[in-house]
Amino acid sequence: MLSSLLSRGILTSAFTICATAVTTVSVNGTAAHAIPPLLFGQMFEDINQSGDGGIYAELLQNRAFQQVEPNTDAALLAWTPINGASINVIADPSPLSDALPNSLELTIPSGTSRQVGFGNEGYWGININSSWTYNASFYYKFPSASNFAGKLTVMLQSSTGSVYASASVPVSGSTTTWTQVIVPLTPDSSPASTANNFTVTVDGASSSEETINFAMFSLFPPTFKGRANGLRMDIAQTLYDMKPSFFRLPGGNNLGQSFSTRWQWNATVGNLIDRPGRMGDWGYINTDGLGLLEYMYLCEDMEMEPIMAVWTGYSLNGHSLPENELAPYIQQAIDQINFVVGDPAASEPAALRASLGHSEPFPLQYIEIGNEDFFASESYIYRWRDFVDNLTATFPQLKFIATSYPFNPVLDPVPKQYDNHVYQTPGWFAENAFYYDSFERNGTYYFEGEYAVVSTNASDVFGTPATGRLIYPDMQGSSGEAAFMTGLERNSDIVFAASYAPLLMNVANYQWTPNLISFDASQVYPSTSFYTQQLFSLNRGTEYLPSTLHTGDGTLHWSVTRDAPTKTVIIKIANTGTTAEEMAFELPFDGVHGTGTAIVLSGSATASNSPEAPNAVTPVTSNVKTGKSFSYTVPAYSVNVLRVEVE
Repeated sequence: MLSSLLSRGILTSAFTICATAVTTVSVNGTAAHAIPPLLFGQMFEDINQSGDGGIYAELLQNRAFQQVEPNTDAALLAWTPINGASINVIADPSPLSDALPNSLELTIPSGTSRQVGFGNEGYWGININSSWTYNASFYYKFPSASNFAGKLTVMLQSSTGSVYASASVPVSGSTTTWTQVIVPLTPDSSPASTANNFTVTVDGASSSEETINFAMFSLFPPTFKGRANGLRMDIAQTLYDMKPSFFRLPGGNNLGQSFSTRWQWNATVGNLIDRPGRMGDWGYINTDGLGLLEYMYLCEDMEMEPIMAVWTGYSLNGHSLPENELAPYIQQAIDQINFVVGDPAASEPAALRASLGHSEPFPLQYIEIGNEDFFASESYIYRWRDFVDNLTATFPQLKFIATSYPFNPVLDPVPKQYDNHVYQTPGWFAENAFYYDSFERNGTYYFEGEYAVVSTNASDVFGTPATGRLIYPDMQGSSGEAAFMTGLERNSDIVFAASYAPLLMNVANYQWTPNLISFDASQVYPSTSFYTQQLFSLNRGTEYLPSTLHTGDGTLHWSVTRDAPTKTVIIKIANTGTTAEEMAFELPFDGVHGTGTAIVLSGSATASNSPEAPNAVTPVTSNVKTGKSFSYTVPAYSVNVLRVEVE
């Protein structure tokens, strides 16, 4: 006990000395290397309702009854009857399409004079905004001809029945083939609550005992940049405001839980009624309304490049295809890539892309061969070889990223790019800020494709909140990530891209925490880690400037870059400690402006943004005194960007 107390006393004294010391950083004016153009970007997979119920703007959940078991209560997810109507999901004997075999059967009870029908609650609410016009649509038919003539009433209303928008559609019992209805809905007010419903009703008295079938509903608000079948505006704008350079798609683990349920590009393109959807890998159905073409448009509209993965014969259930069965899957990967970059005159998938409105190829440099294949490293030896040999022969201009551990196992052909993933504690990230410094410069490049602080408990990183798992990023985690990111920037001669993961989380239904951005039906909640990513991305510069490096201990980490076009020196600093630290900078340039800009994200160790406190921690911009030599106080648990102009 005495020795323990003495050790604590010595450590306390040492800490006091360190806290009062000044860390001096001398900057070298000769750039060590260029900052790669794709250094900071975003990783996406449909987890936490981040696609359906998230960035994909469709407001109706279970809109087409995809991948559900007919005649079950579960098939009616998000749908409820109104005023005694009978509703049931059936396997329609004459379905809307082969891809959508189910329909919603509405049976009108006898003896009622009220409006009867059904409603959809959306993805845990529907945001109603009077400044928007919503596009509502569905298909209907009568299973057998009748003499009915009346109207369907389509509404947006509160859960208690207050009507915000309404439209009527004439229908006839003679309509026995599928007919689409499209109606605009413009609300007359904007309720604060999102406990709202999309409803379709019919006059019960005139339609008594009638049966009407419905399929493929949709309710779209205005979308990001007005793109049809597009993105939810506020989420997309938040992503865009980070100014990412790449978008990794379609995942991630969501490439496939099994061979039969894997993500297949050709099932995600074309008319929505021809997309069967699939059971996603995170416990809910993916509509695939956000398909491969929509991903490409997302990248185009957000001015970033895709890093696209192809499925390569390994599924999360632990099974790998034998080598002699890979050929059709290699061809499917070739077709997927051709859909993105192929010549319509020479490739059927490219011709399909052109027929859908995009004749020119999309930009594409990198193809990821599978995902996290360190889980199946032995089979990856032949899977990597067969896929890369065939894809290289077809697309010699592309670069291929391996997803096993670097150089383990030994792969042939030797990968030029590896994807590394790490989820750890704040301390791990700070301690590993120099992780890439010792890597050999041998022509191999690295993609830090997934990383995040997920827990404060090093002995149970993937545990529960009770044992240290984070629900939302906090400042001790974000400052640790920032320390690690200074190392990514310093080593960006070999680290060509990096992305936090996961990207998005619907707070009403999630499978993983923490995430970069959280949201509900009407609001978006950028986290402290989002602001960290944004600060690095917006202030990356064009070239890295060497500077004095700390010895590996202490709580300060920094990186210095220069933005040549604007003649600005950019200094990024992370303080992972409990106290403020003093720094002094010595710049080797003449003509340094006397006033610079400091953008600071700081808070207590556990400070975080959440739906209850969405703006608890946000960046603060101020002017600071600068010069050829200047001092700066770095707040505890902080991420700092100093911008200094040089004539």
